[in-house]
Amino acid sequence: MNRYRFVAVTALLAAVLLTGCNASKDKPQTDAPVIQSKPDDVSAERAKLDPADRALVEAQEWCVVNSDERLGSMGPPLKLDIKGRPVFVCCKGCKKKAEADPDKTLAKVDDLKAKAKAEREAKK
Repeated sequence: MNRYRFVAVTALLAAVLLTGCNASKDKPQTDAPVIQSKPDDVSAERAKLDPADRALVEAQEWCVVNSDERLGSMGPPLKLDIKGRPVFVCCKGCKKKAEADPDKTLAKVDDLKAKAKAEREAKK
């Protein structure tokens, strides 16, 4: 009797595991970064900024330290002054890293602005 119970439990476990594996194959695979928030959330957080800062955030679009995070996805973007230039980060955790290497940070901001501009122009 124990042998039959063992076989039945093993077969049931195998069926559950195989079904779980097949279910994951139905999901589309993508290499695109996962955006943690809805676009409306980003817009709502950016709306908390004054119009001039909001325009700068939209020009930069992404965090200068964590370029997988859209500015506004983790609350209102934080504005830093690095060598007299405005730079935005997604959160307090990125502030020290951005300030640690000012030249690298400013170069990254320039890259992010160029990329965001190209993406906006491609949508037109």
